[in-house]
Amino acid sequence: MLVTLIPLFDENMAVSAYSLFAQKKNYLLNPSYLSTGLYDGAGSVPGLEVIESMGIDTLPGDTEVFVAVDNVSVFADINSMYTAPHDRLVLLCDQSITPDAMYISRLKTLKKLGYKLAIRNIPEDKLEEYFEVLLMMDYILINHKKCNIDEVKKYLKNIHLHINLCVINVDSQEEFDKLKADGGYTLYEGEFYRLPVTKGEEEVTPLKMNYIDLLNMVNGHDFDLQKAAAVISRDTALVISLLKIVNKLAVNSEITSINHAAAMLGQRELKKWINTAVTNELCADKPNEITRISLLRAKFAENLAPLFDMKMNASELFLMGLFSVIDLILGKPMDKALEMVQLSNNVNEALIGHKGELAPVLDFIIQYEEASWQEVSRQMLLQKIDMNDVYDAYINSLKWYRDLFR
Repeated sequence: MLVTLIPLFDENMAVSAYSLFAQKKNYLLNPSYLSTGLYDGAGSVPGLEVIESMGIDTLPGDTEVFVAVDNVSVFADINSMYTAPHDRLVLLCDQSITPDAMYISRLKTLKKLGYKLAIRNIPEDKLEEYFEVLLMMDYILINHKKCNIDEVKKYLKNIHLHINLCVINVDSQEEFDKLKADGGYTLYEGEFYRLPVTKGEEEVTPLKMNYIDLLNMVNGHDFDLQKAAAVISRDTALVISLLKIVNKLAVNSEITSINHAAAMLGQRELKKWINTAVTNELCADKPNEITRISLLRAKFAENLAPLFDMKMNASELFLMGLFSVIDLILGKPMDKALEMVQLSNNVNEALIGHKGELAPVLDFIIQYEEASWQEVSRQMLLQKIDMNDVYDAYINSLKWYRDLFR
């Protein structure tokens, strides 16, 4: 199937939960799915299949995961499909679950089993009709652009003082700042945290400049291991990270120096580790989701390489994904940010103008992240890519990211 995770932020820009979006069919190969997909696999919840496949520990920390259920799948045997802690799962209801007796009874049963509940996009004029359903909800998701959000918030807070209100479709930092200032919301979802930087000349700190110098060193032609080790040794965080990765690879070896650790990794693996670890450090003052996007895109792009007949470009695709948010990391427009790092013309073309041979993979990843399944389906059809291979590429990226910080 197709699956992606959409982050939900608290007011401090920390990720508290993810919404998991999944689709089992290719729209273009199965056009009837648009009208009949509701009943496809009626006894299952695709999102729960994904969690069981990847493991709940793939999600960072104790974040919750919102999984969509409709008026059919809400009656599935959820206990047999989900073995992780109940308090990390939030069953996200849609409008097909109406305020009728059979649904109310089922929701009460799920609450007794320890599951959290959420509901989204209830029209403003139907709030009173859904009164009994709303009382059971742990979260209510509101599209602030399609209602009088102040009135909706007031009504919902009167129903249940401690209810968690989540604002969706927050598409700019200005919207986020205003909603946060208004108060009363628990979570925020939207593109506000990763808007491209189009202007500004933010000062790059000396520490970040050191990291960029290290990136340029290892991404240059045939870099010197000893010079890289010397730069690494000046940063405690990088030294600790290097020793951890080397100890994983050589459990019984005694590391005598940073040079020794670098030599044990070898040029190819050291280059990959530096690109990953340094990007993580560069993102330290940014929302934690920026780090996750950068690293996941890198591994997902690398995993997609053979599917796009680009196996020989796997390393370039890794770097393309890794630096696809360099404008956010450095606070500069993409073209200005890329002037500071030495990347191939192929990578620069893809990131600046979405052109060149690597660009189709970047576009596919962005569409995939946004759960634009119709466009993803179109691209898979054009590239003759099997959905199962894409699923494996994405899930393996999530597992790689989990293991990276374990």
